[in-house]
Amino acid sequence: MKKIVILLLLATVTLQAQTEKAFDVGEWFKFRIHYGLVNAGYATLEVKEATKSGKKVFHVVGNGYTTGMTKFFFKVNDDYQSYFDKKTGQPYQYVRKIDEGGYKKNQEGFFNQSSNTVLVKDYKKNTEKTISVPENVQDIVSAFYYLRNHPNIDKLKVGESIAIDMFFDDETTKFKLKFMGREVLSTKFGKVNSMIFRPYVQAGRVFKEEESLTVWISDDDNKIPLRIKASLAVGSLKADLEGYKGLKYPFKIIVDK
Repeated sequence: MKKIVILLLLATVTLQAQTEKAFDVGEWFKFRIHYGLVNAGYATLEVKEATKSGKKVFHVVGNGYTTGMTKFFFKVNDDYQSYFDKKTGQPYQYVRKIDEGGYKKNQEGFFNQSSNTVLVKDYKKNTEKTISVPENVQDIVSAFYYLRNHPNIDKLKVGESIAIDMFFDDETTKFKLKFMGREVLSTKFGKVNSMIFRPYVQAGRVFKEEESLTVWISDDDNKIPLRIKASLAVGSLKADLEGYKGLKYPFKIIVDK
């Protein structure tokens, strides 16, 4: 559940020039997650502000949790956080606290961008290790916001992709998005012009194949995550935007005439 929820959130990434942010402090999203016809849980993302080394930075807090009958079968309570630079988007620190059906993890990672390393502190195992990473690497949460301001997304043609280096589970992987096109999407807020992306994910135990995720984001200055669908090894999962506030730009809803 943990990787599904976070990948769903991450999959919504995109866009516009780095000099003009698609978001700001105060932005908040809530997603309703369905497993088949069952309301399985919720996930939230909120942009806050913090201070690191005397500098104001973005502090994003992401939470995922099961609800209703689902929590009796598989209880999830996940806490993902990231601190990253307001100008460059480079991460300073991440927090990962998860409790999923008895599986727990409690980690923090501290990025040193000058030496291209991450100091990972595992509080459950009481261990520390330093891992080499590529330049401009992102953590799983900062990647979402970094890509929302990427300068090349709006320039992609159907079938073209964009990729970044992402640090997760003590290793760096390529997170790759393929642009599939545009469509008008019906949401609880009304009809919205949307862009469609298909992230490449690792096929195997959870996902049916590399391109099992499909993501819709608003085709406006906010680049709001609207809907995510995932074909799983068993069943399917869907996440829809349930609520939002603190958007930097007006949310463009199509008004039927």
